[in-house]
Amino acid sequence: MRPLGRMLAKETLAMIELVIDKRIRDLGGGFEVGRVLPFARRRMVGPFIFFDQMGPLDLAPGIPERLDVRPHPHIGLSTVTYLYSGALTHRDSLGFHQEIRPGEVNWMVAGSGITHSERLEYARAHGAHMHGIQAWVALPVEHEETAPAFYHHEGADLPEWQDAGLRGRLIAGAADGLAAGVPTHSPLFYQHLEMEPGARHSVTTAYPERAVYVASGQAEVAGQVQNAGQMAVLSPASAADIQALEPAIVMVLGGEPVGERFMFWNFVSSSKERLEQAKEDWRLQRMKLPVGDDLEFIPLPEDKPAGTGASK
Repeated sequence: MRPLGRMLAKETLAMIELVIDKRIRDLGGGFEVGRVLPFARRRMVGPFIFFDQMGPLDLAPGIPERLDVRPHPHIGLSTVTYLYSGALTHRDSLGFHQEIRPGEVNWMVAGSGITHSERLEYARAHGAHMHGIQAWVALPVEHEETAPAFYHHEGADLPEWQDAGLRGRLIAGAADGLAAGVPTHSPLFYQHLEMEPGARHSVTTAYPERAVYVASGQAEVAGQVQNAGQMAVLSPASAADIQALEPAIVMVLGGEPVGERFMFWNFVSSSKERLEQAKEDWRLQRMKLPVGDDLEFIPLPEDKPAGTGASK
């Protein structure tokens, strides 16, 4: 008869397909992020193709403008910017000018092409503790060339719930009987959990691909300890519980896969030829710059490897 501990360990491993540690990337000027997706052994989770943790980072008043994310382009995806603390100023080529604040969702559909900037204007004036997540969601093939759009959501658009020691918010999609007001193009879910020690949450099994990311603190996922900066990719159809071991911020995400995608810099597409066209459009300055922020831009990084992110 096998020891019970060994059996439980094997069951835990079966529930977790892969654990990804964030890798530190400097976006310039000392502004660092933790890159999680894409990863060599796991490019996507459902339609989520990019996942960066911003901070935590304390910024003093008067920070230099080199820390800002200057105007840059996207195609074939939606960006999802979500802050725990701090603020970002968004401007895009559609003319939207939006301050991004904690607990709100800014969902930008790039589709056939959009440009935007993200400036640290609040931190420059007041100082800020910056902490949040930027994710990219790949658009399904039939929507890759959809018209670009920008949506800002807060309040009742983002359903919340509470349980013993847990406060949850549904950022996008549908899960656990709730549906967010954010318009999406494929089946997915994206949750923010604030958990006190001992609090528990069961991950939905409604989607074939799911992952749990510990943004701060420490938690057990399917019985395995996950530290801050780790993403546990769950095995298909496996039931898994999250239990906080200390105060923790946890993101739960996933959805239906949308098929293979290619990436270069900030461009995502099911077609390599479309990536080449996007590169040429940006190189020749055919893409309109953000309204009110058109005096500079990030040049095309000719030799930058795929999946290097949105910011620099």
